[in-house]
Order: sequence, then structure tokens, then C-alpha cells
Amino acid sequence: MNFENSVSSVLEKKIYSVRGQRVMLDFDLANLYQVTTAQLNQQVRRNAYRFPGDFMFQLSNQELTNLKSQFVISSSTWGGRRKPALAFTEQGIAMLSSVLKSRPAIEVNITIMRAFVQMRQILISNTDLENKLKDLETKYEQHDSELKLVFEAIRKLMTPPPIPRKRILGLGK
Repeated sequence: MNFENSVSSVLEKKIYSVRGQRVMLDFDLANLYQVTTAQLNQQVRRNAYRFPGDFMFQLSNQELTNLKSQFVISSSTWGGRRKPALAFTEQGIAMLSSVLKSRPAIEVNITIMRAFVQMRQILISNTDLENKLKDLETKYEQHDSELKLVFEAIRKLMTPPPIPRKRILGLGK
């Protein structure tokens, strides 16, 4: 298995949805970039102007607890930290390549960018498929109501008219 494929398979498990955005966490990125989380965060702090709120944000303790329970994030990656984890959006990860200049960091960054693009393409194709299904449902719902009317009319034609009962005279009333 080549480097990019092995990193790509790891990435699938490291991209989370937080605050409606797809993000990767600082400790996962540090591990992929082969640096410590402290080193990664130090470079981010030194270049804070490169990481506006839509590129990176700090997780609340509750958000990290939710991630731990949903995706079984090891508590060892969180243990001993003084500040909550940082979450990097696709743009923030791209910006990391400008502050982390090692060869492994650049290679990993390229693979991460490709993974985000692939995820976006999958979402777009799923949206297209969903729209086509909605169109078909709408089309056939109209046909269904029309077919129901046709079947009701056929059933009425097939049902013989009720035979009037003759009253027998002289009995009772």
C-alpha cells in the first residue's frame, strides 16, 4: 500500500462534523504530520492571523465529550491538555501547510485536501441522486392518484348493481 492510500484510509476516520462543518482535530493532524500536538499548536499561535474563525476554532469541552462518545476518540489524546482541542476546517488545514513546512506535512496535506474534495464530490452526487428520487416520487405520486381513480372506476363498473328486494305482501306490516 502506498503512502497516500494508507493516509487516506486513516483520514476517513479522522474527519468529523462539528458545528455543521467537516473538521480535523489538532491531535489527529499532529499525528499525521509527525509532530507533537504542542508543536502544531505553537505554530498556529505564532501565525494566528492566518487562522480566522472559519479556518479553525477551539472545541468546547462538551463538543469533545460528544466526539469521544460518538467516534470513540481515545481519552489519552485529550488527557493532560490545558486547553480544549482545536478543530481545523478544510481551509485551516490548507493554511497549515504554510506554517508546517516539513516534507511529511506537505505530503499529508496534499492527501487531506484530496480527501476533502472526494467527500465533497460524494455529497454532491448524493444530492443529485436525492433530487432525482424526489422528482420520480413527485411524478409517480401524480400517476398514483390518477391510477387510483382509474381503478375505482373499473371496480364500480365490475360491481353489479344491487338487486332490489321484493317485499312479500301479507307478512307483518
